[in-house]
Amino acid sequence: MDLLSFDLLIFDLDGTLIDSKLDLAHAVNATRCHMGMSALDHERVYSYVGNGAPVLIRRAMGAQATELEVSEALEFFLEYYREHYLDYTTLYPGVRQALDRLRDGGKRMAVLTNKPVGISRAILDGLGVGGHFFQVYGGNSFDLKKPDPIGVAALMRETGIPADRCLMIGDSSVDIQTARNAGVASCGVTYGFQPETLADPAPDRLVDRLEELADWLLGPKGEK
Repeated sequence: MDLLSFDLLIFDLDGTLIDSKLDLAHAVNATRCHMGMSALDHERVYSYVGNGAPVLIRRAMGAQATELEVSEALEFFLEYYREHYLDYTTLYPGVRQALDRLRDGGKRMAVLTNKPVGISRAILDGLGVGGHFFQVYGGNSFDLKKPDPIGVAALMRETGIPADRCLMIGDSSVDIQTARNAGVASCGVTYGFQPETLADPAPDRLVDRLEELADWLLGPKGEK
């Protein structure tokens, strides 16, 4: 595999580009409070992230919750989170610099997340990096969410870039399985929400900082 041949880079959002853990935990616990329940430990909330808001709230509400209760909780969660999604959320260290380098290096970049698309775009714009991506797709952009490959397939169609020149970057097994299902290469980041899940399935490459991805694809900074 030519390590420098990837022209389409598809990024996960939470745990990969942005550290949104605290805002998500606050929104989940505000939801549980609204539903008359006690707060959850933040680490438990973080372990529930990755499959989209409906799954997050289903997990946070517990197996005893009825579908009606989960529906009410999800509605509250989304309304609350829309008001608080940038209270504490930041880009991970080095992300902005890496995205700048990759953009300047001619890479086409997109975001594919299970987070609702409107909030995802608002967060990226609010953090000043929305313009780096030609497309942002969320969990409500298609009939199916990751790890279904529908989003990756759509991005490849839009760009005309084939699977062997496409790379999926994420922090959890959901992203790596998405890449496998789509027949594309994958890169895991070790600093995100669920690095322990990257053992199975294992990504094609692991990086500790997003700047390492730029070094891998473009060569070390300053190198001609």
